[in-house]
Amino acid sequence: MNDNDPSHDRERGPVRSVAVQPEPADAKPAGREPAEPKAAGPESAEPKQAQPWAAQIKSLPGSIRSRLAQTEVRQTLLKAGFVAALLVVGGLLVWLLTSLLASATMQAANRPEAAAAKPSPAPPAASPRPSLPLANVSPLDFRAGDCFKDFDPEASKSTVVACTSDHSAQLVAVTHYADGDAYPGRDALKTRARETCQTATLTEKSNAYNLNYRLAYPSTASWAKGDRRVDCYVTASGNIIKASLLP
Repeated sequence: MNDNDPSHDRERGPVRSVAVQPEPADAKPAGREPAEPKAAGPESAEPKQAQPWAAQIKSLPGSIRSRLAQTEVRQTLLKAGFVAALLVVGGLLVWLLTSLLASATMQAANRPEAAAAKPSPAPPAASPRPSLPLANVSPLDFRAGDCFKDFDPEASKSTVVACTSDHSAQLVAVTHYADGDAYPGRDALKTRARETCQTATLTEKSNAYNLNYRLAYPSTASWAKGDRRVDCYVTASGNIIKASLLP
């Protein structure tokens, strides 16, 4: 595609814990002093009855009884510590589950019901015209996507036609300067117009034509009147384009 621009300026419109067993007794219980011997009688001695466990414990020496008591105390403390540890772990688990449920509830309450997808910006397209063709349209009223029959870049008026009909040019991109900007000069305007053409995306249909780029930007006079738009056209010789070249 060739890149031509008009040599003149012209007006253009907007872009866990282990239990301890008791230790075995080391010493045998101390015996009593032997009783004085008695004369043996004809009758046989009756057998001794075993003492109860409590009586046997009491009969043990004090050191052994003390060890047994310490062992029982240790077992009791270990059991109590194990139960306390279980209670602490259980309480922590309950607190953790409660916190997770509360957090999930708050997130669900703050989440929007449906996230609206942001639409991607659409390429420039011609706004609907009331009827086409439309003759005597000023460049300040051109719309991105407009197609023109017998386009003359020096004319002050043009005829806008349906892009499905034969035409010789199409406005493919538009950008605007801000209203408060000072006049940037002709070279800066031309550079801006070329950049505007680079933003235009054409369809594969454009490969069927020998097209040129045409640039349009404000003159000092039109800038003073409020013209802030920079336009990019594609043109072809004769009315041979038969479709819109924009997506």
